Amino acid sequence: MQLFTYTICFLCKMKYYIIAGEASGDLHASNLIKELKNTDTNAEFRCWGGDLMQAQGATIVKHYRDLAFMGFAEVLMNIRTIFKNLAFCKEDIKQYQPDVIIFIDYPGFNLKIAEWAKAENFKTFYYISPQIWAWKQNRVHKIKKCIDKMFVILPFEKGFYKKFDMDVDFVGHPLLDAIVNRNKLPFETFCSENGLSKKPIIALLPGSRKQEISKMLPILLSITNKFTEYQFVIAGAPSQDKSVYETFLDKNVSIIENKTYQLLEQSSAALVTSGTATLETALFNVPQVVCYKGNKISFLIAKAIVKVKYISLVNLIMDNEVVTELIQDKLTTKNLVKELEKLLNPDNNSVITQKYTDLQTKLGGNGASRRTAQLMTQYLTN
Repeated sequence: MQLFTYTICFLCKMKYYIIAGEASGDLHASNLIKELKNTDTNAEFRCWGGDLMQAQGATIVKHYRDLAFMGFAEVLMNIRTIFKNLAFCKEDIKQYQPDVIIFIDYPGFNLKIAEWAKAENFKTFYYISPQIWAWKQNRVHKIKKCIDKMFVILPFEKGFYKKFDMDVDFVGHPLLDAIVNRNKLPFETFCSENGLSKKPIIALLPGSRKQEISKMLPILLSITNKFTEYQFVIAGAPSQDKSVYETFLDKNVSIIENKTYQLLEQSSAALVTSGTATLETALFNVPQVVCYKGNKISFLIAKAIVKVKYISLVNLIMDNEVVTELIQDKLTTKNLVKELEKLLNPDNNSVITQKYTDLQTKLGGNGASRRTAQLMTQYLTN
């Protein structure tokens, strides 16, 4: 039966419309496109996304760097642009007439399009659930109404949706696909190729949005004079120009652009802005402190409505404080120094490594992108 399904797919020509609004969505959507092409060699992809999706042959309608507005206050400031994007997206979908629309996270925008798309009788798939288990749980009712198939990547999400009488597919976490079987460079080679000294590295992952970077980097760099035996290296986001970081660079602070995974492979520890990067850091077995400080108004609103104990994916998945979180007022130079000193103590490494191993087991192993593509193919052709 499976062979018959795939034979049909080789003969058909599916048109996929994929919407990803962030760097992580670009990564996961690109891997999904790669696997979908294995089952449908004639597939067409029209997308909102980034360079990685384009590299897989997708036509990019809008780049995610023009879409990311972070926090309640920032969304309000850009509301006219958001409405223009919504109208443009709907018209573009009507012109393209895809066989399926695949939404990648990015719920504020995607759920509005999904509701409209369902009313227009388009088939709708959602890959990587919005974090409605954290806040805005009432969104689950809209998802039930306007999404045909949901593919989730966190183990506890299947149980969450089941509480609302919704059957979803747990496919495992696609980050494992992105990280597996990497060829690690020798430390000396890595440093030489990137103009770094031979000091051990502390990685800084300050986020991917300009406002986030400008808010976080001064705090993260306030401790560099306390750790002069290390070099601090910023992971430059692919969506940002190097000029965004230049004012923060000095003799003990460097930047490497578009090489976050290579940097993590070589790092002794990391200071990481909350988000997907916390999970990526854990999967590379790098001890980390999770850091976040945002707009005060946005933070106060979020604090009042968020329904989870932790903000890092590592702690949420493990349901335990595996990594330290320094949030808002707790994110100080004093606390950063204290927590980083703990991480750099060799006695702590074996404990952290074991917890990270348990985390990988919970995430379901490799092959998430392939499993998702195969399920989508089956649902589209049956």
